[in-house]
Amino acid sequence: MVLVCIRNDGNTFRDYQESRDFITQILARCLEQQKEEIALVDAEIKRMLQFFDYKLTTIPGVNIATASKLIAEIGDIRRFPNADKLARYAGVAPIKFSSAGKGKEESSRQGNRQLHGLFYFLAVSMVTVPKTGKPNQPIFYAYFQRKISEGKTKSQALVCIMRRLVNIVYGMMKNKTEYRPFMVEEHATEE
Repeated sequence: MVLVCIRNDGNTFRDYQESRDFITQILARCLEQQKEEIALVDAEIKRMLQFFDYKLTTIPGVNIATASKLIAEIGDIRRFPNADKLARYAGVAPIKFSSAGKGKEESSRQGNRQLHGLFYFLAVSMVTVPKTGKPNQPIFYAYFQRKISEGKTKSQALVCIMRRLVNIVYGMMKNKTEYRPFMVEEHATEE
């Protein structure tokens, strides 16, 4: 691709052009080699994911790279007795601060920040509305909109989505099941 662009550039004869061409060709070959190596790594990761038998790639928006990062950051799911513990580990669960009998819940800055970032990335991708005007994931988008209509800020609503995703990932890893979309109840109380 780079060499095609150079040929289509027109006046390609400048100072030290032979050296420039030589370096560009080497860089193009390196990029091709890296592309092949990345494909080999992706194939190996895919094979390893089959070994774990987690079906995280059935979640819309979760590809092999994201699934492998989730597994790497979470580790053995059995070390978490429930989804609440995983949420706390991921820094998604709020922490209660109290003094003199008065308390409030605030978002946690603790936890595994890599895992927190993965859940944040997933939450944003779930509620994104592309130029087509149709949400990527209508069920998550409806849940997000419901949380906003309940008075939550967009950031707080995203945390609710993150928490829901923690529950989903925990259940899928614990039971080695495929993703099944949840239904948004009209009058259910959530987080």
